[in-house]
Amino acid sequence: MTVEQARFRYLLLLGLRWFPVGLMIPVMMLLPLERGLTIAQVGAVAAIQGITVLFLELPTGGLSDAVGRRPVLLIAGVVNLVSLGIWTVADSVGLFAVVYLLQGVYRALDSGPLEAWYVDHALAADPKADIEGGLSRSGVVLGLSIAGAALVSGGLVWLGPVGPVSALTVPVMVALVLSLIATVAVALLMREERPARGLVALAASVKGVPAAIGGALSLVRRSRVVFALIMVELFWSFGMVTFEKLMPVRLSEVMSDSDAAGALLGPVNSVAWAASAAGAALVPLLARRLGPGWTGFTLKIVQALTIAGMGLLAGPVGVIGAFLLCYAVHGAANPVHAGLLHRQAEGEYRASLLSLNSMVGQPGFAVGAIVLTFVAAQAGTPAAIVTGAIVLGAAAPLYLVKPKVEFREHSQSGISGSLAL
Repeated sequence: MTVEQARFRYLLLLGLRWFPVGLMIPVMMLLPLERGLTIAQVGAVAAIQGITVLFLELPTGGLSDAVGRRPVLLIAGVVNLVSLGIWTVADSVGLFAVVYLLQGVYRALDSGPLEAWYVDHALAADPKADIEGGLSRSGVVLGLSIAGAALVSGGLVWLGPVGPVSALTVPVMVALVLSLIATVAVALLMREERPARGLVALAASVKGVPAAIGGALSLVRRSRVVFALIMVELFWSFGMVTFEKLMPVRLSEVMSDSDAAGALLGPVNSVAWAASAAGAALVPLLARRLGPGWTGFTLKIVQALTIAGMGLLAGPVGVIGAFLLCYAVHGAANPVHAGLLHRQAEGEYRASLLSLNSMVGQPGFAVGAIVLTFVAAQAGTPAAIVTGAIVLGAAAPLYLVKPKVEFREHSQSGISGSLAL
């Protein structure tokens, strides 16, 4: 498989994976409310997903490294289909709790294997392959998929109910069908060279999960660069609370009308994801001019400034403008961070390291939500947003950490590469 073929399949599968998510975003909160849950109950069952991801993220990453990317993604696809199937009929706290539990399992299984598969195959075809370029394209595809799907979802709801199916349920049913197509596409398009087959080979692979997890943790202990990148994710996730949770509150404050602010949030979020895609498209240009490390540093500083603008600028135009700029920078920063992380990991531990990076984001976001909402209650939303901006910006210098030494280590795929310590 050539680099171009691996990149095309990766981007196609990525788009198919995220389009159903975009369909769900506009109705995710409203549908449980329509079926009788209170806001507090929705928040409680939604928390189950985050807790599940936190505990399963690293073990499932190790499973991907031990068993293979394709089998794990196929299992994830089946879990997602069961979850969406229950979602179409759920009408109680218990059923929605099961939905979010399964969604947590799905997200943990799905986190990392597809990206790791692409990088493995691209580097196998060409050790000097432009990984950052491919990852930046993935940011474009992801952003456009969610933005387009969110608009489609709004249109489906606007068209009204279809027979006995309520308008808010229609996007869920469409997402179920498209998720089935995405799972079939994974089965058809992903190829892996796994010489050992059968139950004995499966048992041996599963036994390798702890070793894969240990390998990822060992990289963090031995490599100051990997440790710095993991800490970036921690600070970054803390700061993300500002534009994911506090921005709607800030917008309603400056508009003095929560209903009007709510009406604006749908199209604004769609435009924000498009801005994220545009930002991701600029990554190759920035990386060539500044280098990946300085690009990451610059983007973190700029993103912190845009977040501060959300808290300090007056009027809806200022808040929304800063929010859109923040998402554009966010979209550019994601592939830069992922590219730097990939270049520190050998193929056999790649998915485990990605899962570890993702896992760190869970407590980072949770702590940020607790701390920043407390600050908002005590000192006001602008103060909380600026605090989040400072924490996020503090991560910028970590992108400039240099390795002490470099050594070469044999990977599972037979490719030798340098690991920075």
